Amino acid sequence: MSELKHSIGWIGMGRMGYAMAYRLCKGGCDVAVWNRTRAKAEPLAEYGATVVDSILELASRDIVITMVSTTKDLQQVLFGEGGLVTGPNKPRVVIDSSSISEDGSAEVRAELARRGVQYLAAPVSGNAKVVKAGKLSVVTSGPRSVHDLAEPYLALLGRGVTYLGEGELARIWKIAHNTMFGVIIQSLCEITVLAEKAGIPRHAFLESINNSVLGSMYTRYKTPAMVNLDFAVTFTPRLLLKDLDLGLDTAHKYSVPMPTAAATRECVQNVVGRGHEDIDFSVLLVEQARNAGLELKSEQKQVSDGLHD
Repeated sequence: MSELKHSIGWIGMGRMGYAMAYRLCKGGCDVAVWNRTRAKAEPLAEYGATVVDSILELASRDIVITMVSTTKDLQQVLFGEGGLVTGPNKPRVVIDSSSISEDGSAEVRAELARRGVQYLAAPVSGNAKVVKAGKLSVVTSGPRSVHDLAEPYLALLGRGVTYLGEGELARIWKIAHNTMFGVIIQSLCEITVLAEKAGIPRHAFLESINNSVLGSMYTRYKTPAMVNLDFAVTFTPRLLLKDLDLGLDTAHKYSVPMPTAAATRECVQNVVGRGHEDIDFSVLLVEQARNAGLELKSEQKQVSDGLHD
């Protein structure tokens, strides 16, 4: 633990934020946490975290990690009234793991630099279940020296940390990643409905896909939800729609045609338009089946999510 010598602050206790901060606590880090709703952070006290009442109480920490929903949210917790860097004390480094735009991240980087604070973009791949299983992956961009300082802490979050280079390259990675994320789930829903309508049991079809060259950690951990129609939230359709919009905006910026992503975006918009809010995005399966004239039922099967095999 000798290399874990820096004090850590954490802002944001959503599903991902809580799970990630928990792993830092369990890894032996000195962690203080803040969340707008204090009750969401309080359970971490049992694992050694200090729960604070104001963001400014984190300003004397060496490193502060943020995991919030949007660029606006990040700017608010950093620069808004009572924000992290608005007082006399400032952290050495801010690491942001939120899913935000390239331009928004660049603006945050410039403002932090103006205030003497270093910044690392560090988006992740996975959901809270993946974090708990120790299989989260992290990519970073920014000064190499800041990556090297942060790597021992980010490595506690899962499978490893990959440095991509300077600036906002990690944001491009995350946008590309989540665009593919949407395209794959829509494709998986389409072929699953095709197979089921033709007579193949859903669990058998998905098991065979997972065991084929097309299977991945992603298809495996979505299989229980799709087989048993358990749409407990890991990531909502509205958040997926936001990320697909970011992907298409970035594609426009770099003059890259993305017809498959554009078609997927309309499918996700349809799900959002039907009022699916606090539900997992894999509800796309139900809407795809409805469009095919198929009414799905839970198969009530014990199937592996691939995370604990």
